[in-house]
Amino acid sequence: MKLVFDVEDKPSFGKLIVFALQQMLAILAATVAVPVIIGNGLTPAAAMFGAGVGTLVYVAFTKFKSPVMLGSSFAFIGSMSVAFAGAATMQLGMLGLVLGAAFAGIVYVIIAALIGAVGVDWLNKLMPPVVIGPTVAIIGLSLAGNAIGDIQKSDVTDVSGSNYAALFCGFVTLAVTMLATTYGKKMMRLVPFVLGILAGYATASVLTLIGDAANADALKVVDLSVFRTIMFPDDKVTFASFIKLPDMVFLDAAGGLDELTGSYLLTVLVAYVPVALVIFAEHVADHKNLSSVIGRDLLKEPGLARTLLGDGVGSIAGSLFGGCPNTTYGESVGCVAITGNASAATIVAAAVGCIFFSFVTPFVAFIESIPSCVMGGVCVALYGFIAVSGLKMLKNVDLDSHRNLFTASVIFIAGIGGLSINFGSVTLTEVAAALILGILTNVMLSKKQDKKEGER
Repeated sequence: MKLVFDVEDKPSFGKLIVFALQQMLAILAATVAVPVIIGNGLTPAAAMFGAGVGTLVYVAFTKFKSPVMLGSSFAFIGSMSVAFAGAATMQLGMLGLVLGAAFAGIVYVIIAALIGAVGVDWLNKLMPPVVIGPTVAIIGLSLAGNAIGDIQKSDVTDVSGSNYAALFCGFVTLAVTMLATTYGKKMMRLVPFVLGILAGYATASVLTLIGDAANADALKVVDLSVFRTIMFPDDKVTFASFIKLPDMVFLDAAGGLDELTGSYLLTVLVAYVPVALVIFAEHVADHKNLSSVIGRDLLKEPGLARTLLGDGVGSIAGSLFGGCPNTTYGESVGCVAITGNASAATIVAAAVGCIFFSFVTPFVAFIESIPSCVMGGVCVALYGFIAVSGLKMLKNVDLDSHRNLFTASVIFIAGIGGLSINFGSVTLTEVAAALILGILTNVMLSKKQDKKEGER
């Protein structure tokens, strides 16, 4: 696709602020969900701060050539739970989060060093378009259930079946996003997600206010009480109601140093390292996808070694503040694909924005109050673009070849079917399982194919 802003381009200051806000909105709903799921003292504000720091580290390591944001990784939720479950105190649990992210980051550093020594050509042979294309498509398709589940969900009332008010808000969000992308002029076309989210949020707020006035629970969609809970926890207006320092994880983690034991360290090591090895496969697929979007091979320039180092070190840095290991976000890649804005300056501005707004209590409350149905509407477009970008990689693949046909087939069926394999507390996700199965299929059938091509 033709980019409106290439990687090195720097939009004007006013546009940069709006573009950065769009990238932030695209990744923050999922980023703050991880600390909410884990609990145990982790906060959305600290996760925002950590995502901003992690992204800045990643961009620096990749020499400002890979335009994607980092956010909290859902793959490590099980590992984070293990870190807390094995800890006698919250402080030791926080220390476990930091150490776990460090172990995962070290895995990335080791793999990056190996790739730096032997090059990346072997990886391109192991993962040709017939493997990477379906895998990227699966990344989007595997998230389809999340998007459809969210678009039907009210944050206030729990109803059986479809919530029609939530669906309406989600479809308003999706419609505005699509219309702005397709028919919008100049600036509107570049910020469809900002417009979509604002339109969906406004619709949800109006319906909720009507529902409150008419005592009609079916119309209540957005939980506006979040503002009171976060800004006025003691029913008092204080300085913290507007500006508050996030609860940084490393401060509590330092208190757990005296309680650290060898057995607990081993528990955290076993919980995090295998997941890091699985995430490596998804890292490659994400960067292959981003490469196809921006028209550059990121595995060669800045190089897979640099993207891995950026991801690993960025994850360590992010966990020091937010506790959550970070990873490159498909939502961010989808945002680049739909808007055609690949400017690295936008990513830097968005990262700085995450850090700045993590101190602004009303903004944190706003992010937490965005209804699931509104983000579901946005994600229908985001995840769909990821899936379609993977399918586009297959356009030059010869699917009359049995090797290619079977390779693509097993990846699609394994991924869409939800094949995942558990090894104790470690889960091989459907994306990783589908990718590995595709690689094995492609290698297994390659000798027969090579022999036929040699006979022609």
